[in-house]
Amino acid sequence: MTMTLPRRDEPFGAGQTALLLVDMQRIWLEPGLDPGHPDWGADHYFYRRTREVVIPNQMRLLAAARESGVEVMHTIIQSLTEDGRDRSLDHKLTPIHIPPSLPEGLPPKDLAPVGDEIMLPKTSSGIFNSTNVDYLLRNLGIRHLVVAGVLTDQCVDMTVRDGADRGYLVTCVSDACAAPTQERHETALKAFGGYCWVADTATVEARFRALGRADAA
Repeated sequence: MTMTLPRRDEPFGAGQTALLLVDMQRIWLEPGLDPGHPDWGADHYFYRRTREVVIPNQMRLLAAARESGVEVMHTIIQSLTEDGRDRSLDHKLTPIHIPPSLPEGLPPKDLAPVGDEIMLPKTSSGIFNSTNVDYLLRNLGIRHLVVAGVLTDQCVDMTVRDGADRGYLVTCVSDACAAPTQERHETALKAFGGYCWVADTATVEARFRALGRADAA
């Protein structure tokens, strides 16, 4: 029996599409808050990239998704306990610990969840490894998973690969992601590009809005 396979860039399906923002948290995005990089000033490439490109593009994606009925989800690095005893071994060794009471661990105002949008805390690089996101996506009937966030070569990378392995058609919005250097960002996109459709904000925004127009017709 011959099976017709989808293209990675097939049109998004109404009621089957989700936008997932990965680790867009104040602690990583605001200069002076990240304990792992106290030497990074406001003019560091990463902060300029997120401030001038990534956050504005994600705001466009959020607006289009919300207006068009696309499911919006967020994931943040956050322990379930104040002392972090539930963290993965990797996060204990790194160390990475963001307690649930830390305000800086939440998304900035412009990217914060609205209404009953789902936000999942995780203690691993890959959201599929330390949350029930796969269960949730299947309950929601999601086929197309659109990913944006930080870092391109770490948590975004693992989200893309793991999502593809679980049978989702994954899109990575390249200009809505960032890594500490442009080289790391571009190298990551080339490395995991075989697992997803790599698109830009304008293209994905237009697809989201087309879903909204189709629903209204």
